Amino acid sequence: MRAKPSDAKLTGLFLDMLAAEQGAGPNTLDAYRRDLTDFSEFLGRVGHSFADAETQTLRDYLADLDTRGFKSTSVARRLSAMRHLYRFLLNERIRGDDPAAILSGPKRGRGLPKVLSIADVDRMLRRARELSEAEDASPSKRLRALRLYCLLEVLYATGLRVSELVALPRTAAKRDARMIVVRGKGNKERLVPLNEASRQAMADYLAATEAAKSDKKTGVAASKWLFPSFGESGHLTRQHFARDLKELAVASGLQARLVSPHVLRHAFASHLLHNGADLRIVQGLLGHTDISTTQIYTHVVEERLKSLVRDLHPLAEK
Repeated sequence: MRAKPSDAKLTGLFLDMLAAEQGAGPNTLDAYRRDLTDFSEFLGRVGHSFADAETQTLRDYLADLDTRGFKSTSVARRLSAMRHLYRFLLNERIRGDDPAAILSGPKRGRGLPKVLSIADVDRMLRRARELSEAEDASPSKRLRALRLYCLLEVLYATGLRVSELVALPRTAAKRDARMIVVRGKGNKERLVPLNEASRQAMADYLAATEAAKSDKKTGVAASKWLFPSFGESGHLTRQHFARDLKELAVASGLQARLVSPHVLRHAFASHLLHNGADLRIVQGLLGHTDISTTQIYTHVVEERLKSLVRDLHPLAEK
């Protein structure tokens, strides 16, 4: 009788499929690996594996997550990972059934994204620019300030995912570039326009990095990345940028917990829609494959429409 493949081997095969067929990136693969490792550890404790677990055992795992205090969003994500895994095992004929097919997840309302006001973003941009122009700053400190200002200008101008932003190539900073090509989820490319402020911020930052290369004290070396780093990836990490952004928020008089790269992406989308942009256009700029993902911003459109009716309709109360 042929031995059943181990959970570790099945996880590896599953992740290979996601990378090869769906173009899943490192962050997505890491998330699936963490979720499936936790699921596998639970199955091991109750004497089961991916290959022989039944629907009730999967329900027991979801209940265990609830007991451990997982939020409904986290439980739903684990359930999604299980569904994808068992669909794969069924398609590959490793299993003859799909025990996750009839499972129902926790009910969850889709919360509205945190959004900064235009005034809040302006405060952060002003403060970042002030720090980048400080005359008493050391060369290395000024370079970091220029980098942060550049990151902020580009993020608010484009709405890029933070993983897309920190991995921008050096060629994106061409002074005459009106658009940049972004490689997003699923390895899909899209064109994103740049405004004058973001182009100028990139040009200033690039000029500073070129000047810093001749100063060994700064530790700046040639790199293909716009935001290089000494880490394994070769470019600035998402976590490093997030920390810098929270420090800037505090320096701007804002609460750090309210500010993150993803919140700036939400601000980009919400402010565009509030000023009349079409939802489909915003969908394309954000790189959303499905319009339903972008529809979390419909509350912004609804408020704008209410304002238009209130202000412009001839029978509206004045």
